[in-house]
Amino acid sequence: AAAGSTVELGCSTRGDPAPQVQWHKERGDLPWGRHEVDRDHTLRLYAVTSADAGVYVCTAQSQLGTAAAATFLHV
Repeated sequence: AAAGSTVELGCSTRGDPAPQVQWHKERGDLPWGRHEVDRDHTLRLYAVTSADAGVYVCTAQSQLGTAAAATFLHV
């Protein structure tokens, strides 16, 4: 991603009941005041900087278990 741009990271889940979804960044916090997660569980990072580079993990959890997927962001 180019520095200063907005990045969208998708996380598609299914289940009945619908799983709870959480995003986190390995070795750091999500950028305070510059991120949001919409109803479709898409993580948006605004005005990204080199400090935002790293591994982002989407975790889905229900009473049936937990699943996670990770992606690496380069800035």
